[in-house]
Amino acid sequence: MAYLGNPAYTMAVLEKHGFRFQKKYGQNFLIDTHILEKIIDAAEITKDDFVLEIGPGIGTMTQYLCESAREVVAVEIDTNLLPVLDDTLKDYDNVTVINEDILKVDIASLAKEKNGGKPIKVVANLPYYITTPIIMGLFESHVPLASITIMVQKEVADRMQVGPGTKEYGALSLAVQYFAKPEVVCVVPPTCFVPQPKVASSVIRLTCHEKPPVEITDEGFLFRVIRASFNQRRKTLANGLNNSPEIHLSKEVIQESIEELGVPVTIRGEALTLEQFAALSNIIGRRMKQQV
Repeated sequence: MAYLGNPAYTMAVLEKHGFRFQKKYGQNFLIDTHILEKIIDAAEITKDDFVLEIGPGIGTMTQYLCESAREVVAVEIDTNLLPVLDDTLKDYDNVTVINEDILKVDIASLAKEKNGGKPIKVVANLPYYITTPIIMGLFESHVPLASITIMVQKEVADRMQVGPGTKEYGALSLAVQYFAKPEVVCVVPPTCFVPQPKVASSVIRLTCHEKPPVEITDEGFLFRVIRASFNQRRKTLANGLNNSPEIHLSKEVIQESIEELGVPVTIRGEALTLEQFAALSNIIGRRMKQQV
């Protein structure tokens, strides 16, 4: 029976093992059973599922995952937590803990070995400092993914789901929406964690697209165009693209490309939709090839 959602049990486990929080890993452990249940519900975990958990901490969410899933692999970077996890997960025979940096794990091989190459579900309570590299690493490696259900800073969750014309909209919004449909499940106050973070968090579910929602000739180039468009906020789209070392076109040709898209040359990057960025990257890519 999962018991670690209870704050008293969490504190008892931490004291028993003399655990000290590592600031460099951004550790904040969940101590609210309602939020844990919401995460499991949102991830739609069933007994048919193989689940990858990133950053299990002391095993709080891992216990819930083990009770709901067929098999769980939990990847934990902090070696000090291994004896704690051995203790808190000793009653479960469907979990494997891997002591590694998730960015170095061959997740595609894991999915093949544990799930026959079928799409897997990822669940995580991510530290703020490494949220974007982990999410983009999962997406850009083209690992077979069904969904990613994660706890992140509220501000990051907001950025993932917003559309054009808002101040939160940027490269992360577009990248996430290219790969998945984002949906905020709930907002989580600092009081639901130990130690308490300084800001609110959100649980967000990213349901992965079977195929991208836009047609492009070069995925990598699309993201280079997007990054260039947002590298200098409050600059026009034309200036952002012109200042990029990866876009080998004159300012005049860049402006012509924007006009071909059917928008004013004075437009800013944050005004374009994903569909418009896809079309623009195709136009610029074509014009660059014509120059060669």
